[in-house]
Amino acid sequence: MNFKVKNDTFLRALLRQPTEYTPLWMMRQAGRYLPEYCATRKRAGSFLNLCKSPDMATEVTLQPLDRFPLDAAILFSDILTVPDAMGLGLYFAEGEGPKFERPLKTEAEIKALRVPDIGTELKYVTDAVSQIRKALDGRVPLIGFSGSPWTLGCYMVEGGGSDDYAKVKSMMYKEPALMHHILGVTAEAVTQYLNAQIEAGAQAVMIFDSWGGTLSHYAYHEFSLPYMQRIVDGLIKEKDGVKIPSIVFTKGGGLWIENIADIGCDAVGLDWTMDIGIARQKVGHKVALQGNIDPAVLFSNPQAIEREVEKVLASYGYGSGHVFNLGHGISQFTDPENAAALVRAVHELSRKYH
Repeated sequence: MNFKVKNDTFLRALLRQPTEYTPLWMMRQAGRYLPEYCATRKRAGSFLNLCKSPDMATEVTLQPLDRFPLDAAILFSDILTVPDAMGLGLYFAEGEGPKFERPLKTEAEIKALRVPDIGTELKYVTDAVSQIRKALDGRVPLIGFSGSPWTLGCYMVEGGGSDDYAKVKSMMYKEPALMHHILGVTAEAVTQYLNAQIEAGAQAVMIFDSWGGTLSHYAYHEFSLPYMQRIVDGLIKEKDGVKIPSIVFTKGGGLWIENIADIGCDAVGLDWTMDIGIARQKVGHKVALQGNIDPAVLFSNPQAIEREVEKVLASYGYGSGHVFNLGHGISQFTDPENAAALVRAVHELSRKYH
């Protein structure tokens, strides 16, 4: 396996080392806004088949890199592979998003929850990681990822996405011990899962706490952050003599940025509601920052995109420690030409800050 990365700008930025420009990748960069992705997905027959086929996962992971000069690849997978491996029966209803056949309802079901055997139940993911890493041949680094315990727990209790999180929050307040049990088992599973991705070739890992921002201040510090800290503590920090950086992203978590920066991760992801310059003043001496342009900017035009990119870059200011990204996943309705304009703008406009 090639350990030499030809373009390691992304990894250097995560470690706050000098770079010539600000690197970028886009959350959900392999997705439905790309016609080539839609063609592969159609061939796969379903989203889950696509996730579970290392060949197709490799193909779609590389598609955005063949189209845009991005600075990192991210494993094509889904955050819900872990609860699926725990036996909850993941399926995708047409037009409804992910659902579980067997959500956690009773105390007995929750107490029976076990860490899956990553090597067998999630082998299709680690196989994909190895295959993607080989196919990349050192072009750019590969990011592995998982959902956070709280975010996975939401899906496991709600049985799918939710507008009000009524089931999971009532469990959290009424039966906190049961909620902590779910989160503890899930945190252990995620730690093993991310470490298996690192062993298979992931060169950085990211924890997506997509629903952490739905929590109150106190609940976040009890039910989300400590479990992400547990994972970060348990991660492999170095492989083949090279540091493996970790990124933690809580959508809606800007208020807690100092607390997140204290859990030992190398970088904190920001959504678009936070001024990245203020974030840097608060935590830039501890962590790199990733983000944070509003994905809706990509519905505009190249001139507007340049203007908004310049605002984010200027707010962050001079020096390294910034990985440019969207504040959340790219929309399926984005024109690929506008994504190209974003990549071009970041690469061109950021040089003067380095």
